[in-house]
Amino acid sequence: MAGSDAFLWEFIGTTLLLLLGNGVCALVNLRTSGARGSDWIVIALGWGMGVFVGASVADPSGGHLNPAVTLMLALNGSLEWNLVPFYALGQILGAMFGALLAWAAFKQLFDANNYDEEGNVTGANSETAGIFFTAPAHPHNGWNTVTEFIATTVLLMFIAFGPAGGELGPLSYFGVAFVVVAVGLSLGTPTGYAINPVRDLGPRLMYAFVLPIKDKGSANWGYAWVPIVGPLLSAVAVGLLSIAL
Repeated sequence: MAGSDAFLWEFIGTTLLLLLGNGVCALVNLRTSGARGSDWIVIALGWGMGVFVGASVADPSGGHLNPAVTLMLALNGSLEWNLVPFYALGQILGAMFGALLAWAAFKQLFDANNYDEEGNVTGANSETAGIFFTAPAHPHNGWNTVTEFIATTVLLMFIAFGPAGGELGPLSYFGVAFVVVAVGLSLGTPTGYAINPVRDLGPRLMYAFVLPIKDKGSANWGYAWVPIVGPLLSAVAVGLLSIAL
């Protein structure tokens, strides 16, 4: 595969993932959303189906959508190393663009979210950061890194050793989506289960520097390294394990 093709398909697939993933979080949390207050199961299903849609569309590149998947497959020899930068660039830019599209789709709801029904300013948009990127239940970054490592390892073990046999083929995308739902339902609340560095970093950058949300909250950069380091460490561990086995 040419690097330009890998970039294009990963960009498109990751855009769709973040559009649907950030979208379901907006759907559940914004004041004037018809689905406001829907529970964690809706978010887990939304992210899982986002993976299914994005990965299926990006099938020509293998539908990685995640630098941890790309790194793991490069380590075990399933992907040429010279393609890794193209995958990673497509993924981070796709994540950023997907966040932008999610904001655009809910723009009117973000505008209304900062006011109550009487039109009084409530400052509720200060709580919208979690729509775009993850935050931990407890601020202990070491343990949060452990959680991200464990959760990502569940996903990568399925990809490396599950029915797909180390390859993300068309028939495996529903299985990967199901694993993402399972991770969200079983391991999700301690850290918000990024399990994907660009899924967190791309929207975090957009929220901090681009999206014109009135009275928005902090990007919490002190935590931003955790959903990058945890998944990438997992990629190294599973990649080396797959070589050994």
